[in-house]
Amino acid sequence: TQPHGAEELEVLPIVGPRYVGKSTLVAHVCKDERVFGHFSNILFFRIHGFTDDELATFREGCAAKLQNHMSDSNKDGRLLVVVELDGDLSEEALNRLYSASKQYVPRGSKIILTSRFNTIVKFGTTKPLNLKYLSHEAYWYFFKTLTFGSTDPEMHPRLTHLAMEIAKVQRSCFLDASIVARLLRDNFNGLFWSKVLAFFRCFIQQHISRFGQPPFCPLGEDRLAYIGRMAAPSEAVVVYHHHHRSSEEEVPRIRMDDVIFGSVKPHGKVEVLIWQSHIPPYYSYVCTCEIQEIKNTGAKRKRSVGRGI
Repeated sequence: TQPHGAEELEVLPIVGPRYVGKSTLVAHVCKDERVFGHFSNILFFRIHGFTDDELATFREGCAAKLQNHMSDSNKDGRLLVVVELDGDLSEEALNRLYSASKQYVPRGSKIILTSRFNTIVKFGTTKPLNLKYLSHEAYWYFFKTLTFGSTDPEMHPRLTHLAMEIAKVQRSCFLDASIVARLLRDNFNGLFWSKVLAFFRCFIQQHISRFGQPPFCPLGEDRLAYIGRMAAPSEAVVVYHHHHRSSEEEVPRIRMDDVIFGSVKPHGKVEVLIWQSHIPPYYSYVCTCEIQEIKNTGAKRKRSVGRGI
């Protein structure tokens, strides 16, 4: 609660890596009756570079909500404004966002800023909230619960061992946990789970050879990702840009797990559904990808040596 007559606009920064759960945490908090009961309205904005168009949308959104709720004298038209920053905003863009917030957001309002980058911390009026990925122990509990559901893992010791090894190679990635757990549930047998584990281990070794380090969350990384296909070892799925969509937007029918682990083989560059969240804010994670043949460079080197080169 702000002191009576306080002029400063209060800002809470939330910082954490991609897909760690920043939006999910904020959506969970905003559903709490103590939060939505305190404000006239809660506004959500996703900002890319805070361009003139985004500034206009921000200004109009705040003005419209304030006008609609001025009759609520108990809340004085105060707003909770949640701003998701998509990417690292420049110093100039961040200053514009802060100035616009002070100008268009009424007194008593509060702002939550979420970003992957620490540059937003200086705009906070309170200690920032830093989110981190789960520890291995907590991640294993999370993955085990998703995979086995109501089934008692102790009744399936071999499957439990395989699931534990798969959880280790996933390195606490939430997206991987959700995708792979569904895959394992739908194919509840040790032979298939062994194939999945072998596939992950092979992919990790290839990634280390290519980039010098193991992957953390290949479907969530900013750079281009090459992921093998379990059904066709001579092919790789090249993952380009990815983004999330709201629950109102359409999503592709092709699923990424069917492309990587199944027999679905789209042609050319296509949009693929990575995963749909079943809890607020119900985002759908989508990427653009295509299947390419893996070039066999070893054979070429062998022929070159034969020619004395």
